[in-house]
Amino acid sequence: MAFKKAVKGTILAGGGALATILGLSQFAHYRRKQMTLAYVKAAENISEPVNKDPPSREAQILTLRNTPEFDVLVIGGGATGCGCALDAVTRGYTGLKTALVERDDFSSGTSSRSTKLIHGGVRYLQKAIMKLDIEQYRMVKEALHERANLLEIAPHLSAPLPIMLPVYKWWQLPYYWVGIKMYDLVAGSNCLKSSYILSKSRALEHFPMLQKDRLVGAIVYYDGQHNDARMNLAIALTAARYGAATANYMEVLSLLKKTDPQTGKERVSGARCKDVLTGQEFDVRAKCVINATGPFTDAVRQMDDKDAATICQPSAGVHIVMPGYYSPESMGLLDPATSDGRVIFFLPWQKMTIAGTTDTPTDITHHPIPSEEDINFILNEVRNYLSHDVEVRRGDVLAAWSGIRPLVTDPKSANTQSISRNHVVDISESGLITIAGGKWTTYRSMAEDTINAAIKTHNLKQGQVEQLGFFFKGAKNGSPTLYIQACPGLLTESEVAQHLASTYGDKAFEVAKMASVTGKRWPIVGVRLVSEFPYIEAEVKYGIKEYACTAVDMISRRTRLAFLNVQAAEEALPRIVELMGRELNWNDAKKQEELETAKKFLYFEMGYKSRSEQLTDHSEICLYSTLYSRYKKRFHKFDTDQKGFITTVDVQRVLESINIQMDENTLHEILNEVDLNKNGQVELDEFLQLMSAIQKGRVSGSRLAILLKTAEENLEGRVPIPVDRSCGGL
Repeated sequence: MAFKKAVKGTILAGGGALATILGLSQFAHYRRKQMTLAYVKAAENISEPVNKDPPSREAQILTLRNTPEFDVLVIGGGATGCGCALDAVTRGYTGLKTALVERDDFSSGTSSRSTKLIHGGVRYLQKAIMKLDIEQYRMVKEALHERANLLEIAPHLSAPLPIMLPVYKWWQLPYYWVGIKMYDLVAGSNCLKSSYILSKSRALEHFPMLQKDRLVGAIVYYDGQHNDARMNLAIALTAARYGAATANYMEVLSLLKKTDPQTGKERVSGARCKDVLTGQEFDVRAKCVINATGPFTDAVRQMDDKDAATICQPSAGVHIVMPGYYSPESMGLLDPATSDGRVIFFLPWQKMTIAGTTDTPTDITHHPIPSEEDINFILNEVRNYLSHDVEVRRGDVLAAWSGIRPLVTDPKSANTQSISRNHVVDISESGLITIAGGKWTTYRSMAEDTINAAIKTHNLKQGQVEQLGFFFKGAKNGSPTLYIQACPGLLTESEVAQHLASTYGDKAFEVAKMASVTGKRWPIVGVRLVSEFPYIEAEVKYGIKEYACTAVDMISRRTRLAFLNVQAAEEALPRIVELMGRELNWNDAKKQEELETAKKFLYFEMGYKSRSEQLTDHSEICLYSTLYSRYKKRFHKFDTDQKGFITTVDVQRVLESINIQMDENTLHEILNEVDLNKNGQVELDEFLQLMSAIQKGRVSGSRLAILLKTAEENLEGRVPIPVDRSCGGL
């Protein structure tokens, strides 16, 4: 027995290294072989899905309207709400009759705006030890247990990630070492891989852009990382396949109540719902209603009882996305003690770099906006940890977002940093069940506690079931060679095939079969939405099957373009709207509305506003005289008739002279980025403001600046061909 435990511990501890060496799919295959026996119980107790594919949204709405009474109605389509629906519908062999409604899109709130980590919480363990807080300790232990399960059941969407904790003082090395080893110890058999110490030279070898001055060494530990919005969607789709009636864009207007004949008290018996897309209203009745609305928890509680006290304290967490070269491809960074005591992560994700998060009190809103103050705070903290050779520029922030965490209020706490993420299941006098608090990683255990409370409170007749090891849609038939199989057989690019495999799992072939012909020699199929990302047009069609209803759904949650690069997302929007319009029969007015709504989303919620404000009408021109003269000269190479401004016609003329072709619409977009007063032309002052902002690092990647520089170099590089050696050219 001792030998078996030792072997099991060795296998689990080595998982992180194998994930790095073999890649996501192979790691999942390896761990699955070792852990199969642990999950036989789940497979035996859960029946097969009732639907091969999730029913259409229209079919789901018919089910909501025509079902006399559900056992459970879940309000909220985030990770916890979808987790509750999946747990309920798979209880016992027949499951509870389950419905779920979400006012916006699945994962449209906090669940898609996380740090993308599946973790126990190193800082919570530190507080648990320092304050002898048993509840914090239990929360960390529970989260580490759930971390292992989530990596197992969705291997295509998640993977272990090594995270480096750099140490700059000798006394901190043993202090942090003990803390991280405690993290491994609490994980027990679920430890992904044992943490280890790196010397200064080895730390710089793994993380070459790290600040080397005064660096003593580093400690590396392992946590999990995932594609949060896609993971949330996988839970929702899996619940739908097992028979849950799930519908996004379904708003709850009020709660229904009826009098209990035995007690004479009013009991919640359903909800009045409104289809946001059509405006139709109808009642959905249920024996039990579950409130899983995250930051909006108290709003639903007050529908039940207008005098209900608030139990959630919202906290805003801002993240930024920077180019991938700012971090190693397979190593994250943790700053455990920022200038104001908050924790900052610096992580590779989707071949980009995520930095965050902040933790500040906020007001509840449907459309949280990242502030310039928070963005600059993160940038300043990042600069402290990166080498002086690496210039961290404001202009390299490609996207930014704010997520509202629904923290449970502790009356004794002075600030949100000291509030834990322990969850609370609250049952009102009328029987409304509220699940509040918690964190992404523990969504499954939160859902289990909630459904257990629902069964007990409302006498629902279904047995218990162990949900561990329950594979999500796309995960069951994964293979280490899945993307290799997809590449030659479907005649698409390797990068695209890898993306499809890591996003859709064994459903990647269904997506690829919908791909259109490129017209090129290679790849034969798989037209990209934008050249620098592997998203293809077929994903738009498939996204509609996954309940995408708007262009925002497509750029932010079915694909992650909005979270990776707002300009790339804006560039892809017209084609996305065209494809969705074709599938959903949108007229021209609807297409224009979708386009404008999506642009507004990018501008306010994804950081485009903060990015564009780096160049305004009031930007100062701060250039050395030599640079001022150089840029003025460059401008006049295009403004040949000395108008004082340039238009698309001027740029097109110069480009044609050096044999560069560019369509007028693209040129208009490029100039519009710099055209501050939006008069259709770029004045000299606007151009100089742009170049000044680039010099200061506030703006980077300006297409106009690069285009004009390239054209200037080509013009200067042309010299007359000598003809004297050919007899005067005769």
